[in-house]
Amino acid sequence: MSTQPVQVVVAYDFSPSADQALARAVEAALRAPEHVLHIVTALDGSSGLAHLGHVTYDDAERVRERVAEVVTAAFAGRPAAAEVTFFLHTRIGKPADEILMLAQEIGADLIYVGSHGRLGIERLVLGSVSERIVREARCAVIVARPKGYAHVDLFKVVPFDHPHHAFKQPHRYTYTETRVMMRPSTWPIS
Repeated sequence: MSTQPVQVVVAYDFSPSADQALARAVEAALRAPEHVLHIVTALDGSSGLAHLGHVTYDDAERVRERVAEVVTAAFAGRPAAAEVTFFLHTRIGKPADEILMLAQEIGADLIYVGSHGRLGIERLVLGSVSERIVREARCAVIVARPKGYAHVDLFKVVPFDHPHHAFKQPHRYTYTETRVMMRPSTWPIS
């Protein structure tokens, strides 16, 4: 039984949030090799990745080489379920336009994009690439950013005989083989 490849676009611009998007996409591809990654970096005059506001094909080639180094490092030493395929796309143009155009060209199933978390006037002036992609993409979009929640150690639930209320186990579900296990057979139906 052959599985159709899952075409995944990963927007990358060397920012910490783009690193998060790439890391999540790589993790998914390592576990599910049918994911084909298309890592795209879009260059325009305001991106800071080109010199003097003008982007040349030489600039694009230098950026592609840098992205290749980053992606190689992301995969380095990581075990994969099978061979993972990825493509590097370096495009010249507005980032949101180029990311959405690539998604359309490859028939994307999923897009990973980082969010810089700009607020207020900065977002109004600079715009939000991730917001536009979420709004206009015709597939699922995962907006990645570094975790901001503190780690929480969860308590283990233990039975306790209360004089007025019977202990009830929390509902736990598992998936195994082809069945969802709703509850242990020892629980009474209520």
